[in-house]
Amino acid sequence: MRIHVQNAADDPAFDVTDAMFAGTGHSVSFGKTEAEFVAGLADADALVTSPGALRKFYPCPSPELKMIFCTSAGLDRLAPFDWLPPGVALLNNRGAHAERAGEYIAMALLMLAADMPGMIASQQAGVWQKRFGSTLQGRRLAILGTGGLGSAGARSARKFGMTTIGIRARAQPHADFDQTVTAEMLDEVLPTIEFLLLAAPLTPSTRGIISAARLALLPKTAKLINIGRGALIDQKALCDRLDAGDLQGAMLDVFTPEPIPPGHRLWTTRNLIITPHVSADDPRTYAADSVRIFLANLAQFHAGERMANIFDTVRGY
Repeated sequence: MRIHVQNAADDPAFDVTDAMFAGTGHSVSFGKTEAEFVAGLADADALVTSPGALRKFYPCPSPELKMIFCTSAGLDRLAPFDWLPPGVALLNNRGAHAERAGEYIAMALLMLAADMPGMIASQQAGVWQKRFGSTLQGRRLAILGTGGLGSAGARSARKFGMTTIGIRARAQPHADFDQTVTAEMLDEVLPTIEFLLLAAPLTPSTRGIISAARLALLPKTAKLINIGRGALIDQKALCDRLDAGDLQGAMLDVFTPEPIPPGHRLWTTRNLIITPHVSADDPRTYAADSVRIFLANLAQFHAGERMANIFDTVRGY
């Protein structure tokens, strides 16, 4: 099969390389410029690229194209999907993030349980103030989104003896969760938890799902983690509650907008730890894992089977 790989021009740590296709028997071309993208798509059956490169360079003539594999799980920035040619399958790299995300979530839970946001603030202020944390054993964590990221978070939480509640589109049991409920039950769940993890894709139904009114349902002792998308939450309302002491702490990896502009109130919001959208990406393994997932889907394609990583443009994940 003819495959074209379009790597980002400015992010070599995540480059897909020729060695990753060694022994596969495929003809693979590589590019970083627009000219190389157009040339590669002239006869390619498959395109492997980032959403950013796809938005920048596509559409262009691609008469043989059968599939586009994006090296990202969330493809909300590509919506609406009217640019996708009929008959061309769109795939994501779901499955490449779980291990790293699980460790990040474990770190975030431990840091928030130990009141690290408050300790960091005391350090920056030069104030000696004892702050005592407690263990995670027996504490309740609700996770919005039970896909790869949410499930990884649930597995990490269970290692500490936490009770996990999965919030998903359908309340089917899930092996990684003690309980699953639908999003319609959010208002009942939020007052009963101490930790809330947002790990859902951004879709029309999840945009703004954690509204100001829902933030107000959380106990004042609650802590929030967001590794999904910034637009899942009313960011201003979250900052207001943190600044007022109406939430104990938060750790955010995703924001609206990204990057956070200089002078934005997020930089100075109380009891907030910021990481710059790095929670699920490990440059040591990310590209190789993405290629492995792509090749597994390619084998399914050749066998006439449904590809596991088909992206549903209607549901948004």
